[in-house]
Parts: sequence; C-alpha cells; structure tokens
Amino acid sequence: MKIGILNGGGDCAGLNAVTRAVVKRAESYGWEVIGIKYGWDGFLRADTMKLTFAEVEKLVGVGGTILKSSRTNPAKHPNGFEIILQNAKDLALDSVVCVGGDDTLGVAAQLFKKGLKVVGVPKTMDNDLSSTDYTFGFDSAVNEATHAIDNLRTTAESHDRVFVVEVMGREAGWVAAYAGIAGGANLTLVPEEPFEIGEVIRFVRNRHEKGERATIIVVSEGASLSTKVGDIEGRSSVDEFGHPRLGGIGQYVADEIQKGTKYDTRLSVLGHMIRGSSPTAFDRVLSTRFGLAAVDLIKNGNFGMMTSLRGTKIVAVSLEESTSKQRLLDLEVLSSMKNMSY
Repeated sequence: MKIGILNGGGDCAGLNAVTRAVVKRAESYGWEVIGIKYGWDGFLRADTMKLTFAEVEKLVGVGGTILKSSRTNPAKHPNGFEIILQNAKDLALDSVVCVGGDDTLGVAAQLFKKGLKVVGVPKTMDNDLSSTDYTFGFDSAVNEATHAIDNLRTTAESHDRVFVVEVMGREAGWVAAYAGIAGGANLTLVPEEPFEIGEVIRFVRNRHEKGERATIIVVSEGASLSTKVGDIEGRSSVDEFGHPRLGGIGQYVADEIQKGTKYDTRLSVLGHMIRGSSPTAFDRVLSTRFGLAAVDLIKNGNFGMMTSLRGTKIVAVSLEESTSKQRLLDLEVLSSMKNMSY
C-alpha cells in the first residue's frame, strides 16, 4: 500500500506533527508514504518526496510544514482535476491524506466524487471548520496572540496608550474572541457582529474619563463596519478560492480613535507571527491523534471521510458534511467575550 499526504492553505502549528503520525502509523502497517509538496499545486506537478519515520520523528514540536503548502485551487487550472487523478495513478497512490481547511477539503470532496480515495484532516488556525469541535493550529495561535497582548499591555500602561491589536480571522472571530478573553482585552471586534466606529471611540473616551488611560482593543482582520464608509485599504485582491486578502481594518480603527480622541493610539498587526509558532501541547496531541486516525480510516476503507474531534473523542465525518458550512462563533462564546468588555 502506498499513500500520499499533502498540506493545503495557510501553514499553522501542528502540520508536521500530523505528518509524523501518519508516517508512524503507515509504517506499522508496512505501507509506504509519499509526501506531496506544495499542496494541490504540487499534485498538479507531481512534486513529491518519500517520507520515512526516521526523517520525521523529531518534528512533533516544529512549526510550519516540511511538505510546504499553497492556496492553489485545481478548479482554476485547465483540466486540474483530471491531471491530479492521472498523477495519482502514475504515482501508484492507493489513497491520499489531505490536511487542510474548508478550501483544501472542499477540493478533496470533489476529487472523491471523481474517484480519488481520499481522507481528510481538519487544519485551520481560524477554527472555522464545521463538524469538529477544534482544529489543530487554533490553540497555538491563540496562545501566541495572548502572549503578545500581555506584552503590549505593559507598554500601554507605561505610556497611557491605546493599542489596537489585529489578528487573523476572515469570517469567524474565534482567534480574536479567545485571545481577547484570555488576554484581558478591553474590547474585541469580530466578523460576526459589525460595529460602529463611533461607539468604539466613545468606549475609549469613557474609559479615559474614568481614569483608565491604557486600552487594549483586539480586532479580527475580517471585522467590518455596520455603516459603509468606503473601501478599507488592503482588501482589493482575492486568492484562487475567491477569498479577499484581508488587512487594513486595524489601521482604520486605530486612525479613527486617534482622530476622534487625540489619545496616543498605536496599531500592532500580529498577522502571520501567530501562525508560525511551535505547537502547544494540546495541538501536538490533537495533530498526532488526527494523523493516526486518518491512516486507520484508510485501513478500514472509510474514504471520503474526515477525522473530527467531538468532545474528547476522535470520530469520522463525511468530507461533504464538514465543508458544507462555516463554523462561526457560537452565542455562548460571543456572549462571554462581550460581557468581559470593560
């Protein structure tokens, strides 16, 4: 048996741990593992590398991915799906483990319908993939963002400053909400609830009038205004899956606070810095469990399925179900975030 493994979309902590677990379990069954480099882009070009446990055994705590990644959408390339199916045959792959978010796994679901034997592993630091309670990479990103907020608070309090902290999160505000709660942010802005900039300015001014001179505001990159004020710089282009390349909302909020209050206001865009960390213990364990379970799905012939965390158990769900909708902030977390604003 020969299986392939690829990573798609943005990198996040835990990808190497998944690869390590897949190789370990596959070798225990006497199988060969081929790494497909650069995600779907590498599959289109048949760019591969052979993997053995001796090569990956020390990677459990290493961030990023030795397999590389890309945001390539085969549907945007002439005969993309047919090329991948043919390359799978030419490489003699019996099945493929696809590690990614909704875009990568959405492609996997389409290829499964076309005959490719695939299984999925949910990966996204945004934690916005449905059918699983957590995706690996999320906990690591939140920990890095929380650490940054802790550091920024000391500077804010030393200089009586307002800090706007922009974090990743296109349509779901999980990272912002968790980091905001854990870091003790005074206000958190998420995509699920558009905001009025005037209310934010009044919030900051009221804090200063009460004697609270330091303010930390966490804003998700996908947060939006409830009232249209014109295009926000940095949101003009899209990737191959049609997603806008976000950025700029933090700068807008910081500029408007500065203009509206005259208080010293600074912006800190955490961006990719929270992607590239060493995975937390939680993410190392979750990634390992997902990788082991993915190979067992192949062994049992459960193709077209994705590993999922439900409570404390690893279960299997269909790729079609897992990519059918996006997982937004639930009401309880959103309420906790709002109730801790002060």
